[in-house]
Amino acid sequence: MPTATAELISLPPELESARAVALSTNLPYAGGVSPAAAWRLFEAGAAQLVDVRTFEERKFVGHVPGSAHVAWATGTSLTRNPRFVRELEAKVGSKDATVLLLCRSGKRSAQAAEAAAKAGFTRVFNVLEGFEGEIDGQQHRGAADGWRFHSLPWVQD
Repeated sequence: MPTATAELISLPPELESARAVALSTNLPYAGGVSPAAAWRLFEAGAAQLVDVRTFEERKFVGHVPGSAHVAWATGTSLTRNPRFVRELEAKVGSKDATVLLLCRSGKRSAQAAEAAAKAGFTRVFNVLEGFEGEIDGQQHRGAADGWRFHSLPWVQD
């Protein structure tokens, strides 16, 4: 049976680099990738993109076409989804699948990636900057970073 290290050899170069950074900084999951890299990997079929925001965020703020959805937390109080890991595995098919997690700013998806890695996911990555990016001095998102800021594909219901 191959080891996790042997399996990581077959990762695309962008994910190999992310994994190397994660290892050198003791990140508890496989690494972080930029929104542009995440789109290239997802579009090429090299990784599955899973949005971990709430249903309401996806519906009213927008989402990446073709992305899967497994909420890390639910409702306005962002109550942690106790079934997250089980739902993630059911959605992606295997704990060895290459998975990119996306949230609003990259924080919840980092928490979700850590939980997934602790549950045995070997190739789970965080999409840095998230869908909307960090909040700026005017209390707005999307002015400096994030999926939408980089003009990557998205749709709104």
